[in-house]
Amino acid sequence: MTSAYEPWNEARGAEIIAEHAKLEGATLVILHALQEAFGYVPEPAMPMVASALNLSRAEVHGVFTFYHDFRKAPAGRHVLKLCRAEACQAAGGDALAARAEAKLGVALGNTTADERVTLEPIYCLGLCATAPSAMLDGRMVGRLDEARLDALVKEAQR
Repeated sequence: MTSAYEPWNEARGAEIIAEHAKLEGATLVILHALQEAFGYVPEPAMPMVASALNLSRAEVHGVFTFYHDFRKAPAGRHVLKLCRAEACQAAGGDALAARAEAKLGVALGNTTADERVTLEPIYCLGLCATAPSAMLDGRMVGRLDEARLDALVKEAQR
């Protein structure tokens, strides 16, 4: 299985940071660009971002940890996100999350041992009227039930 991402490289990281440093909202833009290139935001990149933007490491870390989409480690080949917001919980989302964890053998926030699937919580996909909902590799799925969840898990494991 080959990765769609580049391996972490300090020179490439510096290039990405420099390319985006003058943009408005540069902290978020840079973090997104790093994750797009490497599949996650490498820890060594954090002080580089802080230095380039004349921010403290704590400020960059605060932005990184505030947004749930940033990762500290590479994601699996497929990312299955399960909505954990109130509407989805009320519609049976807790049981579906437990089912996904059992089927994949990992807790929310983790990647399977074969690195095929990362199972992540997400806090509202905006599909409250069709709760519970999920997203597989950017594709939204509403009206999730056991059969639909099982199909998503099977698809992600390919």
